[in-house]
Amino acid sequence: MADSTPIRRLVTRLLLLVVTMFAFGFALVPIYDVMCKAFGINGKTAGQYAGQQVVDPSRQVRVQFLSTNAIDMVWEFHSKADEISVNPGAVNEMVFIAYNPTDKPMTAQAIPSISPAEAAMYFHKTECFCFTQQVLQPGQRIEMPVRFIVDRDMPKDVKHLTLAYTLFDITARQPPVARTGG
Repeated sequence: MADSTPIRRLVTRLLLLVVTMFAFGFALVPIYDVMCKAFGINGKTAGQYAGQQVVDPSRQVRVQFLSTNAIDMVWEFHSKADEISVNPGAVNEMVFIAYNPTDKPMTAQAIPSISPAEAAMYFHKTECFCFTQQVLQPGQRIEMPVRFIVDRDMPKDVKHLTLAYTLFDITARQPPVARTGG
């Protein structure tokens, strides 16, 4: 019988490589968070907010809305307004419009970010189209709301926030279901 030592070494190395890749996959999220914090970019929003807020009518924060398409995304995508002024603690809404100009159904996912990054923890989305994937049929246009609260505890020196969305075409990963007549 032939010597199996080289085969055992190869299998051991391959298993070690698989374990290392698996561990690196788990490490990516904390590494991303550290990099964002270090460079002050792409602050994540605080997510859904269940608390009650008292509105602070003496203070206003300007919220700017940006929408961009990732490479190869052909949809038209924009907010109804470029910016609004809000009172901390108040529930606010902005509507984004998406239009599929193609002749095929497509699936998209919006990824949000907040800047400045240190204010992201004070921005609470209570409803957002970014929580789910969006499927548009050929020529379909939809209005997608985002409802949010700017927390009263946000530092007083922050007077301007930017909520930015990048829209990605994920049709290849999540094929849409075409509507049938009826």
